[in-house]
Amino acid sequence: MRIVRPHVPETPVTTHEALNAALGCRVWLKHENETPAGAFKVRGGIVYLDELLKAQPDVAGVVAASTGNHGRSIAWSARRLGLRCVIVVPNGNPEQKNQAIRDLGAELIEHGLDFQSALEHSRELAAKEGLHAVPSYHPWLVRGVATYALEFFRTAPPLDCLFVPIGLGSGAVGVLSARKALGLKTKVIGVVSSHAPAYAHSIQNKSLITHPSSTKIAEGVACSTPNPDALALLTEHLDGILTITDDEALESIRTLHQLTGILVEGSAALTLAALKKTVLTDAHVGLILTGGNISEHRP
Repeated sequence: MRIVRPHVPETPVTTHEALNAALGCRVWLKHENETPAGAFKVRGGIVYLDELLKAQPDVAGVVAASTGNHGRSIAWSARRLGLRCVIVVPNGNPEQKNQAIRDLGAELIEHGLDFQSALEHSRELAAKEGLHAVPSYHPWLVRGVATYALEFFRTAPPLDCLFVPIGLGSGAVGVLSARKALGLKTKVIGVVSSHAPAYAHSIQNKSLITHPSSTKIAEGVACSTPNPDALALLTEHLDGILTITDDEALESIRTLHQLTGILVEGSAALTLAALKKTVLTDAHVGLILTGGNISEHRP
């Protein structure tokens, strides 16, 4: 929290009577869509680069692969800390997201047809140009993003259940870490896209399973290969995992906007879609609105 707070103000926690009435429970929203970079990952980015500069004060710059929020996070944090930043995205990545990364001062390179190709190219650039390759999952990133969970648990009333989207896993692992640190009994349910089900399949089978991603709505959770460290923690500590279709995610974007006026990206809407599929009458339920960087898809 000491590193994050000077850069990222505490985000709001709200409840909305229209949403509560529609769902039959008391719903508490954590607004990570209101961070300076529009998503929760900026917390991890600032902690990671702060630690990097302590370990390598003469680092030439950083490079990362991304399809959106991770790139924005590292670009925003690098500019804040005065570092050169290169972000590699796959060809066909939404131009709105690409421009948002450029606007934060990063050099943007389009390469390959998917995230894996962009990732491999980012590693090649790191070796060629002496840049530090920032991973998409790392304990420093988890430490940073866990601060939103600490804020949420300390601000909301005791929660019976909390839903969190899973991309590569830093957000969900951060929630589980905060729950453990505070000694809480809140059930934590992970949510993935049914069009990117690698984590769901892996957790259910208790082994790492890859699966292509084809989601068009929830790009923030478009994971095809789980991180082994995150997978081990999620398999052991999650209380459940649900899958959501693109149509369900899009409908939940609409529902949230209609009932609260809040507009979020597809991956953030997964939590509301998951709650709709779960019977939690009269419970206190937490939903993580992981980001608001919606691009070409509109409710």
